[in-house]
Amino acid sequence: MGKSKVLVVGGTGYVGRRIVKASLEQGHETYVLQRPEIGLDIEKVQMLLSFKKQGAHLVEASVSDHQSLVEAVKLVDVVICTMSGVHFRSHNLLVQLKLVEAIKAAGNVKRFLPSEFGMDPALMGHALEPGRVTFDEKMTVRKAIEDANIPFTYISANCFAGYFAGNLSQMGTLLPPRDKVLLYGDGNVKVVYMNEDDVAAYTIKTIDDPRTLNKTVYLRPPENILTQRQLIEKWEKLIGKQLEKSSINEQDFLASIKAQVGVGHFYHIFYEGCLTNFEIGEGGEEASELYPEVKYTRMDEYLKVYKHEKLCI
Repeated sequence: MGKSKVLVVGGTGYVGRRIVKASLEQGHETYVLQRPEIGLDIEKVQMLLSFKKQGAHLVEASVSDHQSLVEAVKLVDVVICTMSGVHFRSHNLLVQLKLVEAIKAAGNVKRFLPSEFGMDPALMGHALEPGRVTFDEKMTVRKAIEDANIPFTYISANCFAGYFAGNLSQMGTLLPPRDKVLLYGDGNVKVVYMNEDDVAAYTIKTIDDPRTLNKTVYLRPPENILTQRQLIEKWEKLIGKQLEKSSINEQDFLASIKAQVGVGHFYHIFYEGCLTNFEIGEGGEEASELYPEVKYTRMDEYLKVYKHEKLCI
């Protein structure tokens, strides 16, 4: 059988543009949804045109126009949605329910990958408010997919390196600290850090793989399962300097959560260890075991790009 045709919804976003690139690189005929709502967003328009130059097809359709969405879906075998679930960017998870309706109506899609790419929401029923809304909405989308008998793959990609590794997991910055670093508790809880390009490469690998049909695929490559302390040590080795470390205990951290959605997620990751405190069961697969040919980026290599900036003088 040939490679599946792929439609990416949300292709100009943080994850989406990487998914488009990986799909093209792996030889899939790739379609990108072009939404009329893009308006005067020149950067998104130019990104879409760059996809076209790379060989992607642009398909105009709107999530508010059911029939246009159905026609777009009919062009492909696989639909990947990468709409943002991040509250400080745009939060569109439930918009996917309209996409589910279109996929059901089209009737031809052999795999749907909804916008997940983080913690497994099925394991986060206990999540703290207000951050649990992300997981509740993802589970609402999952229920709609499964009620409609749409074949699926869910991707649990854990911590994006751009948000969690380059800053040594510090909140409020995306750059590594030069002098002082804050540890969550003792800093010894296991976390999974992923280069976003690797997330995309693994994601595209799953779409024609019968082993991943109706399963959750966890991205947990062994050398990227690190504690916060181990991540900091890699940075210290790169810059030849020890950082001054302080710590915030669990009780004080919980008291700081208040109304911030993302802070609650930090609690579950760095105190509870929600990314690594479970074994992958029958309903799941681990990506680096399935696809050893993907040469994933180790975090010491990833951090090198930050060293060359004028950050460590």
